[in-house]
Amino acid sequence: MIHHKLHFTFSRNNKAQKLKKKILKIYKNYPVQKSDVIVVCGGDGYMLYAIKRYLKYKKFFYGINCGNVGFLMNSLNISNLSKKINSSRIVQIKPLEGTVTSFSRKKPIKLNAINDISFLRQTKQTISLSLRTNKKKILNKLSGDGVIVATPVGSTAYNYSAGGPILTLKSKKLVITPISPFSPRNWKSIKLSDKNFIIIKNLKKNRPISLVADNFEVRNVEKATIKLSSKIKIYILFEKNRNYLTRIKNLNL
Repeated sequence: MIHHKLHFTFSRNNKAQKLKKKILKIYKNYPVQKSDVIVVCGGDGYMLYAIKRYLKYKKFFYGINCGNVGFLMNSLNISNLSKKINSSRIVQIKPLEGTVTSFSRKKPIKLNAINDISFLRQTKQTISLSLRTNKKKILNKLSGDGVIVATPVGSTAYNYSAGGPILTLKSKKLVITPISPFSPRNWKSIKLSDKNFIIIKNLKKNRPISLVADNFEVRNVEKATIKLSSKIKIYILFEKNRNYLTRIKNLNL
């Protein structure tokens, strides 16, 4: 059995802080640069924070659930941790990559999002935007509070709260979900192949749009082109008995 060099990082919530005291008595906490696996103790939100923070080191991520649902996490049991990591399944995820033009900036803005990219009304007025892919038109005009473009990871977050479907991590899909659509009122979420480029354009400059990529915001958006990144690859480890589909069914209950 391979004994991995582990770097532990802990959320500030009470459950993670209690676990921290136990773990650091049993396991050595290697510096992140010298580690093989980054063990993230927290919830899904903290996992996403840790991935962004440590992405440059190109390590594997193994989550221990100190949150609620824990879609990206493993069980709280820390016994035989090296054995569990050795036998884990490796799941590759990729973030969204966006190129955004703004009415208030001259140069396009490049950004990434692991969860989702949301287009939101910036004032009390509804927004109007068009949606298309590199292959076909989706909608000539959508009016409402906004729209969400989510990855499989992000489909369990804001997308789900807005009534969108949850995607499995290996679905090779993206999902677009409207937020309080006014017109067309009955327009629902759509799933697209993750090979698509998604182009979203503001149709009315006097009704400004704010774009939020995870926790990064661009205001007064004119147009955005979104695709799945071909360069950034993230590797998450899951225990073999940790069933993602079961967690989806439990959430839907």
